[in-house]
Parts: sequence; structure tokens; C-alpha cells
Amino acid sequence: MVRMSSDKLLRVLQLDDSDARIYDPVATAGEWAVPGSFHFWDEPLEGLSGARRQAFANGFLGIGSFGWTTLVTVAEIDQTELEQVTHALAEHLVEAFGAPDVAAALPAAREEVAFAQGLCEHPAGSVIAVSRSFDGREFSEDFRRWTAPTEIDHDHFKIFGVDIQDP
Repeated sequence: MVRMSSDKLLRVLQLDDSDARIYDPVATAGEWAVPGSFHFWDEPLEGLSGARRQAFANGFLGIGSFGWTTLVTVAEIDQTELEQVTHALAEHLVEAFGAPDVAAALPAAREEVAFAQGLCEHPAGSVIAVSRSFDGREFSEDFRRWTAPTEIDHDHFKIFGVDIQDP
């Protein structure tokens, strides 16, 4: 059994409506999330296109909608809600992937949630993004983190290396 050692988990962050134009289905703002890489284990990754390709390359899986999002944030979670999230993920593994039952799916769900919690060793409010790639044999994941500043200079603010200035 994987021990869930943190009181934090990833939460869907949507700064605008761009995820709705990228992903199908799209995650719901504020719902809990995991990386969701397991969604691609049995797929021929070379042939992915469109929304599915974007979900593979840059998506986190929302728990509830089971839609995709580009950004997540580190957030506090209580143990009861953590167990609910894990159980919901186990149910998803039964419904979407053919696990025999929830009891059989729980170890895999716990492992995925524990992996997500391992990404939460940063202050609450930190923003996390993922970049996945496939080299023809296996895929890799690179997670990037930004810590939200305590004060934002709205006249000169950078997002993803793009300089945004108020007119």
C-alpha cells in the first residue's frame, strides 16, 4: 500500500477559457487533479492528434469531470477528501479501463494520487505544468513549477516568458 504522506494535492487551475478550446473533455476549474499519464499507456502515441495529442503532451486529469487541463496548483486537502478523490479515481479505472472492481483498482488509484502528492512538495499556490514526450519507445514527463509572487506588478507581468504590459 502506498502511503499518502502529504496534506496537499493538485487542483485544476484555469486562468482563462483556453483549456476549453484545447481539450475534449475539459477539466472543471477547482477540481482535484492527477497527472493522468496512465490514460496513454496502451495507446499508439505516434498517431495521437488534436485534443488527445494535447492531453498527452501537456495535460493533467481532473478527478470528477475526468477532463484535461494545462495548469494545476498545489492546494491543501483534508484526509477525508483525499480518500474521496482516491475512490473516485478507482471508480474511473473500473469504468474507463476495465478494472474488475473498485477494490482491485484502489492500489493503482492510491499510487497515482501518491505520485501527484509527490509533486506538491512546494508551497500551496505553486503552479505546476507538465510536458510529455515520446521517443518511439517510451515517454517521459517534465514537470515545471512557478511560485506565485506575494505581490504582482500588473504593469509588467510575465506568463510563460511572454512580457505582458498594460497599455
